[in-house]
Amino acid sequence: MADSRLESFNTTNIDFEPGAPEPSQTGPKPRRRSLYVATHRHLPRGVNPAGESHRRGFHPWYFLRICFRSSSIITTFVNILWPAVPAAIALYFIEVGQDRPDLEVPVFALNYVAMVPTANLIGFAGQQLATKLPKVLGVIFETFLGSIVEIILLMVLLKQDTISNNLINVIRDAILGSILANMLLCLGACFVVGGIRYESQQFDGVISEVGSGLLLTAGFGLAIPSLKGTIGRDELESLILKISRATSIILLVAFALYVWFQMRTHHSLFDAVLEQEDTKDRESEDVKNSKLTLTECLVALVIALALVSMHAVFLVKSIDPIVKNNNISDMFMGLILVPLVEKLAEHLGAVQEAYDNQMNFALSHVLGSTLQTALLNSSLVVLVGWGMDKSMDLSFSSFQVILLILSILVVGNFIRDRESNYLEGSLCILVYLIIAIATFYVPNADQGAETASGTPA
Repeated sequence: MADSRLESFNTTNIDFEPGAPEPSQTGPKPRRRSLYVATHRHLPRGVNPAGESHRRGFHPWYFLRICFRSSSIITTFVNILWPAVPAAIALYFIEVGQDRPDLEVPVFALNYVAMVPTANLIGFAGQQLATKLPKVLGVIFETFLGSIVEIILLMVLLKQDTISNNLINVIRDAILGSILANMLLCLGACFVVGGIRYESQQFDGVISEVGSGLLLTAGFGLAIPSLKGTIGRDELESLILKISRATSIILLVAFALYVWFQMRTHHSLFDAVLEQEDTKDRESEDVKNSKLTLTECLVALVIALALVSMHAVFLVKSIDPIVKNNNISDMFMGLILVPLVEKLAEHLGAVQEAYDNQMNFALSHVLGSTLQTALLNSSLVVLVGWGMDKSMDLSFSSFQVILLILSILVVGNFIRDRESNYLEGSLCILVYLIIAIATFYVPNADQGAETASGTPA
């Protein structure tokens, strides 16, 4: 039975290596197809190992060339930063081996820069792998990989937290900062870049309405544990911890419902929207670029994840001395600096999609990443902290809660009309700049007194 199916394949549809001679139409059927089918028979339906690459397996030269060219001109320039990767690793071990505290700032700066190209490689490999999956699954998978850098950083911060450095404050700030960077900076940049090229851009109401509704739900869930004034002082810390853990479980349920809604019950709505957007993608310059094979995508992800994890550890170990010795506030470090390096590669991808007039894809990535941070990543770090017996909670300061709620309302108002322009994008970016300036001047003592486990100074 298997042999008869294999014999029925038409050799004219076989993908061959570049430069390989084309088989004779009357000659014997090549064994490559049968070996290929036997090897990849275990893959799920809808997964296309060859994708658009017209190649199979791993080819080092093609792999390096395609990864360096990446998916756009912007990300190609990001790849110029790759020399910072070995330099950051070497400098860290020099600082540790020779006990050189004077190298703390260079180590932090180099590892900060080195995370940009490695995170970009994760995003690019995820984007390439998504083209080999069904549309909705591909977008969800690509969004998840875009946020994997954030998950790694949050977990490393949680692991390195001690009584002396109190990195839990930085974790809380990083969660909020990631949400604000997505909603205001990234979405604003998409609106500006797309609005400069096009007078206005439209997007589907399915994506904007579902996204804005879930954002309000996430904002409500994150704000509730921060309402410290309604609880007595006696067991304040314990109560906030219990509320945060219970809220995290509920937010995880909300995220599961969101994924189920997209993947199962209403996937046809999202499929139709993204399929229509994909027709624009075929007309864009990106389609003309060479693609990675399935094997090359997996190799790129393994390399990039290993490097990102390494740089995350080096970066986190430098945060405490940087904050203490250079008068940088915890809030500015967590709310602005850490989220920028977490999300930069993903932001560049979304901006490129807006430039190509693929606003549904861009909005899906921005809102999907925001919801993943608010519903999944924040819950994971609280529950993992619970397992590690750390007092990780969602007790944000009143200032931070106000920032979160107002930002959700601003973004919801802008995407309500299903149309964007450069003015709306510029306003989002200006709001983000105001927040960055305000957090830069917040002293550590005030921030710590208000946010440390909800205990007044």
